[in-house]
Amino acid sequence: MLCIIGSVIALGGTAVAALQPVFRLTSPDLPSGRFILEQYVANEFGCHGGNQSPALQWSGAPEGTKSFAVTMYDPYKPPVSGWWHWIVYDLPATTVGLPRQAGAAGGAGLPSGAKQGLPDGDAPQPHYYGPCPDQGDPPHHYVITVYALSVDHLDVPSTATAADVDYVIAGKMIGKASIMRPYLRPPAGGK
Repeated sequence: MLCIIGSVIALGGTAVAALQPVFRLTSPDLPSGRFILEQYVANEFGCHGGNQSPALQWSGAPEGTKSFAVTMYDPYKPPVSGWWHWIVYDLPATTVGLPRQAGAAGGAGLPSGAKQGLPDGDAPQPHYYGPCPDQGDPPHHYVITVYALSVDHLDVPSTATAADVDYVIAGKMIGKASIMRPYLRPPAGGK
């Protein structure tokens, strides 16, 4: 006898928790086990990449998700608090990914209503800021996370720092999925 009660399945008198979908984040542009390609690296401070944000795809968001946010963070980069490379929020709950270059200044590749925050540094406008570790550093490990949120919109001022937005995200998060990819800056004068 099979009886479904909420998210619990009773099978012959034994209750078994129903399987919930696993919240996953993937990127066709950032394969697992490989370094980030130059196409997604910054094009300043001695780095010569394409500064394109990678395509992202996600699935299995928790029930009750009303919007999403995406961040890219380098926990190694000084200052001690790390470095925010990208922050996008107010992505509609129907969003299942972002195309390559969605993080361009102006946000033309983002869904309607989505907003980008300022990356760390002195960026004049919100956009994706690709990896660019200091010359001679060991590989940095960039963490890209999609957050499922319990609200339609985040109440943050346009002047909020990426860390400020991340703080608000943490208070509204009902699930998250992350990938981590390394990048090693080529030695000076070579690749």
